[in-house]
Amino acid sequence: MLTQEQINFFHENGFLRIPQVFSEEEISALSDSLDNLIEDWALTSPGWSGPWRDVYFDEELEKQVKLTAMHDLHFYSDAWMRAVTHPKLAGCLAQLLDSSVELHHTTMHIKPPQTGHPFPMHQDDPFYEHTNGRFIDTLVHLDDTFHENGEIRFLAGSHKMGKLPHVLAYPDGTPCTPHLDPEEYKLEDTVAVPAKRGDVVVFHIYCIHGSYINQTKEPRRMVRMGFRDPHNDQVAGQSNGRPGLIVHGYRERRGEEELLKIT
Repeated sequence: MLTQEQINFFHENGFLRIPQVFSEEEISALSDSLDNLIEDWALTSPGWSGPWRDVYFDEELEKQVKLTAMHDLHFYSDAWMRAVTHPKLAGCLAQLLDSSVELHHTTMHIKPPQTGHPFPMHQDDPFYEHTNGRFIDTLVHLDDTFHENGEIRFLAGSHKMGKLPHVLAYPDGTPCTPHLDPEEYKLEDTVAVPAKRGDVVVFHIYCIHGSYINQTKEPRRMVRMGFRDPHNDQVAGQSNGRPGLIVHGYRERRGEEELLKIT
């Protein structure tokens, strides 16, 4: 369980590192499963598009940067299904949301060695927009993170700014991956949150964050799991319209609300 000091820190800053949520046995099983998913299912690509790339990369590096990713790991692996329903994690999230907790998604983010994809400053809401901010993203760390491999970084307290307009297109109107203006929101202004294997870093859906490139000889393996108050309705984006597992508490009925549509 979280202390009141930890809960206060989260609400003040918009993020929190929770040490050793997963035991060594649990994280080893997740690590093995993740490696299998990378081998069998994940896709490696140049990563996020957008004008931010001209600011972050020179011409040569821009061609080399790669990101390995896939969605919904818990549909492919019993280890990851156990992870999303982990009692310790679910209990912590219930404390932070002060409500029942519904799973929204899981997404693998792997930064390959030496040229592993950095992330420009952004909020997560543009990717899966919800009615309000009662949504917490969690980062499960399969490896220790530090500056050289691109640990997560946050603009402390930025969740209090609410939803912000993001860059959604190139100057010619071609759509791109949502991100904040890199000239206005800079990684050097953020707080680094290095973490250990088995730790979880949680953050508010409006908290601005990003990370540097992985410069090491090993991949930086991390999985994001999104959770929400079941009554925080989604507006658009990833997994819109799909109900999630209740991992803590109970889905209260609102008025004459209809049964969930699973198909």
